[in-house]
Amino acid sequence: MIKEKVRELLENALHENESLFLIDFTIQAGNKIVVIIDGDNGVTVNDCIATSRAIEHNLDREEEDFSLDVLSAGISEGIQHRRQYKKNIGRNLAVKTKDEKIEGKLTEVDEEGILLKWKAREPKPIGKGKVTVQKEAKIAYDDITEAIVMITFN
Repeated sequence: MIKEKVRELLENALHENESLFLIDFTIQAGNKIVVIIDGDNGVTVNDCIATSRAIEHNLDREEEDFSLDVLSAGISEGIQHRRQYKKNIGRNLAVKTKDEKIEGKLTEVDEEGILLKWKAREPKPIGKGKVTVQKEAKIAYDDITEAIVMITFN
């Protein structure tokens, strides 16, 4: 019963701020509720607090005891929701499909998938040596098995 109640409260909280969306929601042993959210413009501490309060203030601890953690999605978990791609345009991604792994800059996102661009060194068509060429790959969402934002330090 608590899972349905929390899900309803969570949906209402996210409806209040439509730039936020759910990444994961679990109830672990001992009624430990863990909610992971992300946002089109990122997630602030205040977003987590507001979401937590919307859930916590509407559950009765006298009825059923619980603990609640509301977290923002971390970069280490990778991209799990289609809406996360849009906010990562311009960043480098490592994308795995069932056939290959591609690392490149995310340049476009649409309803069907993503577009990655990168530079590669290839043998010259004529003569010795290599030449740098611009490559790109259009990847459908359904083909992506894993996508991770690559962290670069300048």
